[in-house]
Amino acid sequence: MWAALAAVGRDPDTGGYRRGGWTPTEREATHWFLDQCATRNLTVESDGIGNLVAWWGPSDAAGVVTGSHLDSVIDGGAFDGPLGVVSALAAVDLLRAEGFEPSVPIGVGAFVEEEGSRFGMPCLGSRVAAGVLPASRALALKDRSGVSLAAALETAGTDPAGVGPSPLLERMGTFVELHVEQGRGLTAPVGVASSIWPHGRYRFTFGGEANHAGTTLMEDRHDPMLTYAMTALAANKQARLAGARATFGRLSVEPNGTNAVPSQVTAWLDARAADDATLESLLAAITKQATERAERDGTTLEVVPESVSPVVDFPAGLRDRLVDVLDGAPVLPTGAGHDAGVFSAAGIPTAMLFVRNPTGISHSPAEYAEMDDCLAGVDALAAVLKDLAK
Repeated sequence: MWAALAAVGRDPDTGGYRRGGWTPTEREATHWFLDQCATRNLTVESDGIGNLVAWWGPSDAAGVVTGSHLDSVIDGGAFDGPLGVVSALAAVDLLRAEGFEPSVPIGVGAFVEEEGSRFGMPCLGSRVAAGVLPASRALALKDRSGVSLAAALETAGTDPAGVGPSPLLERMGTFVELHVEQGRGLTAPVGVASSIWPHGRYRFTFGGEANHAGTTLMEDRHDPMLTYAMTALAANKQARLAGARATFGRLSVEPNGTNAVPSQVTAWLDARAADDATLESLLAAITKQATERAERDGTTLEVVPESVSPVVDFPAGLRDRLVDVLDGAPVLPTGAGHDAGVFSAAGIPTAMLFVRNPTGISHSPAEYAEMDDCLAGVDALAAVLKDLAK
C-alpha cells in the first residue's frame, strides 16, 4: 500500500508532495483509498464536503473510528496524514487475519483538507463536519488563484448545497488517530499523545506607499517591507523568550517589483504555545512591537485571526487505557494540529498514537519514519482497536 500511494502527487524535482484539497493529485489519492476499501468489502460513507469513513463490523451503531488525511502541505512529506490512513487499513487486515470479530463497528476515515494548504483553513473537513465552521463561511473560502471552495467542489462533482455538519460523527463513538510524530520528542517506536498545543493563523497586513526604488530617499519612504521584516525578527525573539513557536512562512507583496518600494505586504503568522495564556501573550507582544514599528515607519498594520484553536487535552481515561494496552508507551504533547483535536473539542472521546520520527523533520520532503517503526505503529493501532471494539 505504501509503495502504491507514494507516487501520487510527488514532485519529481523536490521529492515533496502536492496534494491540495480537491486538486487532481488529492483526488487520485482519494480514489486509491476507495479502491483499497472496495477490495476489503468495507462499506464507505461520505458526507457533504467529502469526508470518508469505511466501516467494518456491525452496522447502524456507534463505533471506533481511526484514520487521518491524504492531503499535504505544499511540498510536504510522505508520512504526514497518509501514514495514519495506510496504518488503519493495515490494522484492519491484521485483525481480520487473527479472526477478530468486532462487537462494535470499526471505521477507517480519510478527512479532507486537513492541512489547509489550498484554502488556508486547517482541519477544514473536520471543522465543517463538527459544525464549528459554518458552511457559508467554508464555501466562501478562496485559494490563491481566487477559486472558491464552492467552485472547487462543483468541479470535483460535489454539490456545495450538501456541505454542513456531518452525520458521520453520529457513529463516531471513539476516534483514534495514528500520526507520524513531527518533532524529536518521541524516542520509542510508538507513543501516546497527551495534548495538542493551542495554535493560530493570523494575517498581518502592512500598508505603505509605493515609490521608486532608485529615486526615493531612504528617509522619505513609507516601506511596509521594512515593518514586516522587523516584525518577523520580533516574532522570533518573543517566541524564544516564551518557549513558544512563531513562524512567518507565507508572504504576499504588492506590486512585487524589484525596482519599487512596496505598497502593501501581507504576511501570515503561525503561532503556537503550550497553553492558551502564553499564546495570547505571544500574539500581543508581537502585535505591540509591529504597531510601534509601523508608527516609526509611517506605515499601517491590520491583524486578523484566520483560525485559532485552543489547547486540547485528550481524555485522561482513554489516554491511560491506550498506555496500558501498549505496555506503558510514553506520553507526550504535540505542537502540531490534527483532526483529532477538532473531534475531541466536539466532545468525541479521542486519542492519538505517534510513530517515531528519527530526524524530527516534518512538512518537508525530508520527513521520514523507519518501516520497522511504522509496522510497530500498525501493531499498536490494531491492539488499541481490538481493545476498544471488544
